[in-house]
Amino acid sequence: MKSQKKFKHPPKRFQPKGVTVLYEDHDILVIDKRSGLLTMSTGKEGENTAYVLLTDYVRKGNSKSKNRIFIVHRLDKDTSGVLVFAKTEQAKRFLQENWQSFEKKYSAVVVGRLPEKEGIITSYLAENSIHKMYSVSNPEKGVLAKTGYKVLKESRHYSLLEIDLLTGKKNQIRAHFSEHSCPVAGDKKYGDKQKSAKRLTLHAASITLLHPHTKEEMTFEAKIPGYFYSLLTND
Repeated sequence: MKSQKKFKHPPKRFQPKGVTVLYEDHDILVIDKRSGLLTMSTGKEGENTAYVLLTDYVRKGNSKSKNRIFIVHRLDKDTSGVLVFAKTEQAKRFLQENWQSFEKKYSAVVVGRLPEKEGIITSYLAENSIHKMYSVSNPEKGVLAKTGYKVLKESRHYSLLEIDLLTGKKNQIRAHFSEHSCPVAGDKKYGDKQKSAKRLTLHAASITLLHPHTKEEMTFEAKIPGYFYSLLTND
C-alpha cells in the first residue's frame, strides 16, 4: 500500500444526507457511498442518487448556483465505498484520462473458499443480451480484465478478500469470482443462490490517485462495513 495522507473531514452539519464526505477541495469531492444508492440516474423519475445529493450540496440549496459536479466513475447501486467526483471539467478530464493508472482496492466477502489464497484472475469479458458479463476465450469478442486478490480471512462458508482492481471493466469482480465458483455474497445476478447475505458484500475500500491540479498523490479510504466481518464471525 502506498503512503497516505490524512485529511480533515468537513463538519457533519455541512455534509449531505445519505453520504459521507471523505474529502473536498476546489477540484474534487470524494465520498463514501452507501449500498443501495445509485451513482447517477437510470432515467426513472424521482430517483435518489449520489449525483443529485451532491449537486444540491455544492449549490448549498441555491437552485440558481452555477456550482456543479462531474461524474468521473461509477459504483454499482449495491456496492458501497469510495466514489470520486470532479468539480470542474478540467478535473474530470484529467481524472478520466489517467483513471486506469490509479490504484483501486476493494473488499469483498465471497461464498466458499478459494483453492489459491492469492493470485490474479485474467480473462476476456463480454456482455450478453441481459447485460450480464461473462468470460470468452476469443480476445476479439471481449475486453481484457485482470483482478488481483488475497484471502484475508475464512470461515466455513465465506471468505473475506482484499482485491486489486487491475482493470476496471463492468461487473468485473462479480463475474470473475462467480466463474471461480465463489460468487460475491448477496450477488443474486452472478450466482449466490443462498441469499444468506442481506446486501451485496462488495466495497470500494480505497483509491490512490493524482490530484488533478497539484498532481500530488492522494489516498482515500472507506472503512470496510462491519457487516462483512459479522458474516464470517456468525458463520
